[in-house]
Amino acid sequence: MDEKIFNRVEKKYLIDKEQQRRLIEIIETHLKKSKYFESEVYNVYFDTDNYDLIIQSIDQPLFKEKLRARSYGGFDKVFLEIKTKILGEAYRNGFLVDSDGDKNNNVGFKRRVLVTHKDFNELVKGKTTTDVLAKREIEEKTDFQIAKEIDYLISHFNLRPKILLYYKRKSYENGDDLRITFDSGLKYRNTKLKFSKNAKDKFLFSNEKNIIMEIKAGTAMPLWLTKVLSAEHIYPEQFSKIGKIYEQLRKEHNV
Repeated sequence: MDEKIFNRVEKKYLIDKEQQRRLIEIIETHLKKSKYFESEVYNVYFDTDNYDLIIQSIDQPLFKEKLRARSYGGFDKVFLEIKTKILGEAYRNGFLVDSDGDKNNNVGFKRRVLVTHKDFNELVKGKTTTDVLAKREIEEKTDFQIAKEIDYLISHFNLRPKILLYYKRKSYENGDDLRITFDSGLKYRNTKLKFSKNAKDKFLFSNEKNIIMEIKAGTAMPLWLTKVLSAEHIYPEQFSKIGKIYEQLRKEHNV
């Protein structure tokens, strides 16, 4: 959980429990369980009162950016993260040049700083800034620049916590090149946005394909993985968790 800046190719897949079981049988012959193999992940997403960032994400622009706070069950710190995604189309159309990457893939960049839960609550209440908090928890010089970027996003767009999303995660990896995660039991709410559960929280998915598998690779996917996905007829989908939740909220409350 200590990475601060990284980028990688990202692909998402919606699968059911039986597909997950078969995939894990093969994955465990190639990858090892991550240090934090099983975890509960809590995400608080920031947005405007009109949900401008989420709406932009749903429209699938070539570039999109999100601000979120992430905490793990049993972990006493909060990651404040700027997550940027560049669609493969941006490379194919020549807007960006990356000779080392697959131009059909989406590339995600994540920059984050670490703060305490107490400090995060102060930030949300407007009593402090991320720049000030970074000085308390400073680990690397890059933390200061990331903190300034977070403060700019919050002030420029008038962002505040809008939605909580949490789920159970299983993760596998192979060094820094390949990481596969399975997220299940996804729930959300848009009130009382603490890093905790609530009896009134709602499930994001109600059908059989309710598990999100995400593949994150520093380079192209290995051949064995490509083959098993093809054999299982599992194909990547363009969607975001928070985008799906916003669509649900629109139906429920006309947000």
